[in-house]
Amino acid sequence: MRHAVTAEELFTTVRSMPATERARFFALLGANAFQEDYSHEQVFGDLADDEFTASEAAEYLEVSLATFRRYVQSGKITSSHVVGRNQFFATKDLKLFKRSLLDVKGRTN
Repeated sequence: MRHAVTAEELFTTVRSMPATERARFFALLGANAFQEDYSHEQVFGDLADDEFTASEAAEYLEVSLATFRRYVQSGKITSSHVVGRNQFFATKDLKLFKRSLLDVKGRTN
């Protein structure tokens, strides 16, 4: 009976390949391994009603935590609810805000 290849074994094998074969391997992998077309909803649908902490929201928006806190302080972003001193931010609100940030960046570039 043949055993399944572990990730470590595959990594070692790929590293030992000549560079041209490695390139060919990754081209084949990219072309064939991920052929299923998933919709945005299928991939991220479970996050639609989720909430982010301030640090997660800042990371999602690709801004520093200080910048994110300034957005909150100025009322550009509001928390969906607060638990103690922790604020949580709705995914849909962050998505809309990120889209508006990208729109502004697009107009200035």
